[in-house]
Amino acid sequence: MGRAFEFRKERKMKRWAGMAKTFTRIGREIAIAVKSGGGDPAYNPSLRLAVQNAKTANMPKQNVENAIKKATSKDAENFQEVIYEGYGPNKVAFVVETATDNPTRTIATVRMHFNRNGGEIVESGTHNFIFDRKGVIKINSEGQDLEELELLLIDYGLESILKEDDDIMITVPFSDYGTMLKGLEEQNIEILSAEAVRLPTVVKNVAEDHLEAIIKLIDKLEEEDDITNVFHNMDMSEES
Repeated sequence: MGRAFEFRKERKMKRWAGMAKTFTRIGREIAIAVKSGGGDPAYNPSLRLAVQNAKTANMPKQNVENAIKKATSKDAENFQEVIYEGYGPNKVAFVVETATDNPTRTIATVRMHFNRNGGEIVESGTHNFIFDRKGVIKINSEGQDLEELELLLIDYGLESILKEDDDIMITVPFSDYGTMLKGLEEQNIEILSAEAVRLPTVVKNVAEDHLEAIIKLIDKLEEEDDITNVFHNMDMSEES
């Protein structure tokens, strides 16, 4: 899990680091969270997570407050989460998560990129067996005993725990994601980052002559404002 997740995370962070779109996308995440659970982070776990993600991306506090205020106004844009699935070159499976106020525009854009880069859109649910949805949370390892922490977090749905450099990576089934976030808060454990991801259960070996086309498709999708996450099942092992 680690290599594939870190590859995707590294690409995402590099992309966000140099793009003004970062705050726009976080603003949409905040808007969706507010719509689903209200504008008070104390009573809205989804909003607390969005605010945490804003902090991780170095979004100014004033920008976050403005985004919440805008999302609670009567003139707030009606963003919604829409998921699209497809195949890229070499039959690599893709799941594309979006936050959009115009699904008609968004599906046209997603389909265009797949068609232009040797792929196709498929029916929703086609890839249910290919990806597992997980919550991946990073905390600081300083002052933490890994064995004690593991025992403590089992009650919150812990699936796996791994120390990586100065951080600890915690993985939970998506159904326990909110429970784990709340548990870490209750234990006064600072969350460095948290994300709902789709990890492949079946990986696809990619022919070398298809690799460039797959990377190009990923890049084109990630450039779009409406698209928040792009997941794929390309084999990311050392041997591929």
